[in-house]
Amino acid sequence: MGYDVDVVNTVNFSNHTGYGYFGGTKTTAEELSKIFDSMDKTGVLTATRLLTGYIPNAAALDVVHHLARKLKARNPNLIYLLDTVLGDAGKLYVAADVIPVYRKMLPLATIITPNWFEVETLTDIKLTDLASLRGALVKLHTVYQVPNVVISSIPLSRIAPSVPPHLLPLRPINGVARNGVSPPSALPDEQQYLICIVSSLNHVPSEATSPISTVYARCVPLISGYFSGVGDLFSALLLGHFHPASTGSVHNSACTSPLATATAHALSKTHAILSLTHLAASAESLPATDDELDAQESERITRRMKGRELRLVQGQDVFRSKDPVEPMIVWEGFWQE
Repeated sequence: MGYDVDVVNTVNFSNHTGYGYFGGTKTTAEELSKIFDSMDKTGVLTATRLLTGYIPNAAALDVVHHLARKLKARNPNLIYLLDTVLGDAGKLYVAADVIPVYRKMLPLATIITPNWFEVETLTDIKLTDLASLRGALVKLHTVYQVPNVVISSIPLSRIAPSVPPHLLPLRPINGVARNGVSPPSALPDEQQYLICIVSSLNHVPSEATSPISTVYARCVPLISGYFSGVGDLFSALLLGHFHPASTGSVHNSACTSPLATATAHALSKTHAILSLTHLAASAESLPATDDELDAQESERITRRMKGRELRLVQGQDVFRSKDPVEPMIVWEGFWQE
């Protein structure tokens, strides 16, 4: 996308952990600190944007926290996307001691991109309905002072009864999608969709009763199968497309906020890469997920993981594309009881 990126690895593994077996090392806190100090001494620690993702333990995260504070102090306009990588589907895949460190880092962030489980973990609020979603966003915006929150993937089934019909995807009828508000018979299978929520803090409410933030949403079809690195891809695309100087009224669904515009691009392009990967994997007739058979025949999981490696190189046209994408939609009345 034209950015000159300094990459610092927090792990050095032979392959991603989805294979079940991997070799390599985690970058220690001491090693990370030496890398950042050397970058500073040579004058290359001059980032205008910062993206941090998977950090395996609290010691290493403390070093990254120090880096973020240093860069923010030097450049108050630093755009920092903090991807709070904690886990998914109810399971942590980092040490639990990173959670309080992430909470301390949240006020430094321009944007955070947690999934639903990470929102629950950071806020101690279970996302079960619209009220709990409101509560989590209020806490992230006010207690942790995060101006821009993108909840990348909430299972639609968790909050579907609270989602206005115009935000729900329409199931095609006789091969043609229905326009307007869909009758119940045309609503999609909630289990087959994720919903992405974008919330940008209203820094100067026009009146005391103004909502705390402007909320956008969009549903995306769920592509079955295990893919590794999807969150990393989404966050990178979101940061790459985020231009805070963009003009536009956040209260008009036809003229979206900079965050909503960036999220629309990130969603569309991530989904396009997943679709490309899924198509390639389907052509290889990969074995289905089955833990029992995988345990008996280790080559099954290796074949499946290799076949589902994200087609990033093959999909570079997706990243370079200037074509319009499906926009995020304002969730009118989100804050109304």
